[in-house]
Amino acid sequence: MILDSKIPEGPLAEKWSKHKFNLKLVNPANKRKYTVIVVGTGLAGSSAAASLAELGYNVKAFCYQDSPRRAHSIAAQGGINAAKNYRNDGDSVYRLFYDTVKGGDYRSREANVHRLAEVSVNIIDQCVAQGVPFAREYGGLLDNRSFGGAQVSRTFYARGQTGQQLLLGAYSALNRQIHEGKVKMYNRHEMLDMVVVDGKAQGIVTRDMVTGEIETHAGHAVLLCTGGYGNVFYLSTNAMGCNVTAAWRAHKKGAFFGNPCFTQIHPTCIPVTGEHQSKLTLMSESLRNDGRVWVPKTQEMAQKLRSGAIKVNDIKEEDRDYFLERKYPSFGNLVPRDVASRNAKEAVDDGRGVGSTGVAVFLDFADAIKRLGEDTVRAKYGNLFDMYYQITDENPYKVPMRIYPAVHYTMGGLWVDYNLMTTVPGLYALGECNFSDHGANRLGASALMQGLADGYFVIPYTLGDYLATIGPKPVDDKHPAFVTAKKGVEERIQKLLSLRGTKTVDEYHRELGHIMWEYCGMARTAEGLTKAKGLIRELREDYWNNAIVLGENSEINQSLEKAGRVADFLELGELMVDDALNRSESCGGHFRVESQTEEGEAKRDDENFSYVSAWEYKGENQPEELHKETLVFENVKLTQRSYK
Repeated sequence: MILDSKIPEGPLAEKWSKHKFNLKLVNPANKRKYTVIVVGTGLAGSSAAASLAELGYNVKAFCYQDSPRRAHSIAAQGGINAAKNYRNDGDSVYRLFYDTVKGGDYRSREANVHRLAEVSVNIIDQCVAQGVPFAREYGGLLDNRSFGGAQVSRTFYARGQTGQQLLLGAYSALNRQIHEGKVKMYNRHEMLDMVVVDGKAQGIVTRDMVTGEIETHAGHAVLLCTGGYGNVFYLSTNAMGCNVTAAWRAHKKGAFFGNPCFTQIHPTCIPVTGEHQSKLTLMSESLRNDGRVWVPKTQEMAQKLRSGAIKVNDIKEEDRDYFLERKYPSFGNLVPRDVASRNAKEAVDDGRGVGSTGVAVFLDFADAIKRLGEDTVRAKYGNLFDMYYQITDENPYKVPMRIYPAVHYTMGGLWVDYNLMTTVPGLYALGECNFSDHGANRLGASALMQGLADGYFVIPYTLGDYLATIGPKPVDDKHPAFVTAKKGVEERIQKLLSLRGTKTVDEYHRELGHIMWEYCGMARTAEGLTKAKGLIRELREDYWNNAIVLGENSEINQSLEKAGRVADFLELGELMVDDALNRSESCGGHFRVESQTEEGEAKRDDENFSYVSAWEYKGENQPEELHKETLVFENVKLTQRSYK
């Protein structure tokens, strides 16, 4: 199969506007004849469902939470990027485009990224009109702050609650359409398979998580807005319910998976404290605006600190290594996430880590408090500081925060073309569920931007083109394909419920997470990845023989829910390892130890790996087939990334 990205012809800055004009339209009177299924109600899903319903389409929206406002987008803290240039500091649409392509280590599509930068300015206007309470300056203009990977201030924010406020805005728009009867909302429903009819996506199979009933739903198109797969690592900043099942089911029905090994390790998370933990907590990247990252200069001093022989505030300024400021003077503490994370790991591996485990570095606000005053710092970051205090029982106004990298975001996802359609006609992937905009590393504050761009400003145009092409022929879940898919789901559930071994699903998930973090985490080697592949295969075989799944289907059964999700993670983990093994270069968040510069930075191989890896499922226990979408750069020059 030849991958057709459908990138429009013409100058970069004109591609999207010309493409919109050339797309087919659906007559307003005909829109009510179409049904669109939206799976997931985070920023991408809620904004897409609300926008499509507002246009006149009939929408069925599904989420596994008890309410759309519980989607994991609500946990985003620091902000949302937009090229408004309110600070008059040199920002522009092109600079946002360039920063994003460079930040992603030149492994993203130019056309998609430029479109994202273009519509970013509209997102802010839309959200303000919805009443999103962005922070404002004294003069009334919306305030901005800096984020990693940029030398301008383009990040709009609502204290440390930006995701929550943006989601409430999208949720209010969604609720309006639910009230109008244009959106039918299915809470506590989990998608367990996709239905393909005559080569086109025409529906889904779901499980009612309260009653256990297996249902089928038909539509003219299916939009997956189900987030990322970071929980394959077990410990991550994602909500515990976040999973890959919807995307993985679609993958096994023909949707190619793009760049699965591109995962983002966020540098500012509260460190792991022990095996009892089931998730990690993010500390917003916005804290790096005023917080300074450091470790003791010597192993001896770090050891004294860990043993309690000295206190952190006893360490003199000349004995502290502000390693990001030292190594990257132009960007300092605001280097991109992959760079900050790797450098924190290097400091810990050098024996200079802090905290009782030694697996942490400091994020210190003493200078900011001295310069700005505690009240100003509290106004900017108060809720984040409070959260840190509640979790650690340490006061960050008095002592530095302890942070360490953790899995946060996945740049990989279902492969989509310029219209956000997967390799299955009629199946679209939006937001973090697709691979399209961030390359090998996402810049901070760009996830919220992409989710809302896809939902509010891209899919309403591109979906109409497909629907106008297929016409409003009725769809029916009585088709044999629905019966077959439903039967397959029921058989899989019974297989899971028949497992009566001795190990819990959580134990398997934790073991998988250890393998992924150790061998496919911040640093990867051919030897380690090969070992991981064998370990995952052994673990998966053991899972289907020795796992225990209690309860029945006809009830609320979290054991069953987890069992299905972990089974999918076990398969995804092997594909991630295959992708990382195939890509024998370093780029962004994918760091192959064998491919680094003399200074220890990621070393790309543009001659051999300037492509998107798109994997095709070939059957149970069969190796997946690799397809390549060649990346063409006409507007940026491929250079070794430097933030010095």
